[in-house]
Amino acid sequence: MKAPGFTAIGVDVGGTKIAAAVVTFPEGTVHGRLVIPTLPHRGGAAVLADVARLTVELAAESRAEGRPVAGIGVGVCEIVDHSGHVASANCLAWSGELVRERLSPIAPTVIEADVRAAARAEALFGAGRNARVFLYVSIGTGISSCLVIEGRPFAGGRGAAGTMASGPLPGFNEHGSQNVSPTLESIASGPGMVSRFNALHGAAESGEDVLAAAASGNQNAANIVRSAGESLGGSIGWLINVLDPELVILGGGLGQCGGLYRQTLIDSVRRHIWWEGHRDLGIVPAAMAADSGVIGAAATAWKKYSLP
Repeated sequence: MKAPGFTAIGVDVGGTKIAAAVVTFPEGTVHGRLVIPTLPHRGGAAVLADVARLTVELAAESRAEGRPVAGIGVGVCEIVDHSGHVASANCLAWSGELVRERLSPIAPTVIEADVRAAARAEALFGAGRNARVFLYVSIGTGISSCLVIEGRPFAGGRGAAGTMASGPLPGFNEHGSQNVSPTLESIASGPGMVSRFNALHGAAESGEDVLAAAASGNQNAANIVRSAGESLGGSIGWLINVLDPELVILGGGLGQCGGLYRQTLIDSVRRHIWWEGHRDLGIVPAAMAADSGVIGAAATAWKKYSLP
């Protein structure tokens, strides 16, 4: 049992936005929240400067309110190994050492993969609280997953578990070419759907724009949304067959959306399930919604730095 009264800052650094908040434990209550665009094209140093600025601001506000910050957790949209080293540079060219060096003067800092952080929040406070084994799938700028066992996110042997959408997607050939090997992210993520829609003379800036176009009757958008849901649903169904979770939780911006995308995804999951025992498996949205990432990142610091 962790000691009560622990205050942490959680920072969720995604490909689209940076969210940061003050969170107190053991309740997991959010007291302050700041959100800005990530704009990763500026480079890792500029993004880290923004993270530091938000963290300093929140720490000062929390201290003024009588809640000094005892730890900082940073969830990042990269592979993070067991030592807290950022082991990929798909979106941000960061190192764990650099992030800790910048933020540790404010409070002790721990780094975690964003999907594991969000899954931890759902395990502690959200839809996964009563599940012994569940699968969390984050769908937004990227797509990733995390298996949670007995409340603990499974990181794998090297910290790379959950990279379900970055490799070539077999069996999906949108253009009829034998040389096309798209990834699941290029088909079903927000930027993936935007790219595909705009290639057909659409005018979308976000995945939500494509969903809105589909809902308004645009047939190209509807076809893209259906194929995205079909492809992602098939992959989730395969994971259910392999991992045998009690529950699937959908997080991220698109994971929270309803309508055609969600319904097609769930229908596809059900079709790709093999065992009858999985037919009635719950597939639910993340209960912590947009706060899953910041609460989970802060909870990572709580777990690491609070007294046993």
